[in-house]
Amino acid sequence: QVQFVESGGGLVQPGGSLRLSCVASGNIFTYAAGWYRQAPGKQRELVATISRRSGGSTWYADSVKGRFTISRDNTKNSVYLQMNGLKPEDTAVYYCNADPTLHIVMQEWESFSSWGQGTQVTVSS
Repeated sequence: QVQFVESGGGLVQPGGSLRLSCVASGNIFTYAAGWYRQAPGKQRELVATISRRSGGSTWYADSVKGRFTISRDNTKNSVYLQMNGLKPEDTAVYYCNADPTLHIVMQEWESFSSWGQGTQVTVSS
């Protein structure tokens, strides 16, 4: 089973930017991938997805559309989330995950049995 290690989080002021990285323990070039987040006291939610290919099709939650960009580098087994125009409501622990099937990444991700430790993003002045 592929494991994921997220990094790149931190404390940033509103309007600032962060770039999150997710490195997989194995080859994920046949996997669709997604970024998810969980804010304090709230359920985990889907933020963005990307299909298998580097430069593949993407999807974004309405709350982050136009501000966040998901990308991947299959040569590095990595998925990234560039976050611009950060808002206090973006504060959360961010996780990545992946599956060979895009539908599962988008619609059935709550069935994932394994998650990384996540990376904390705090947006505050």
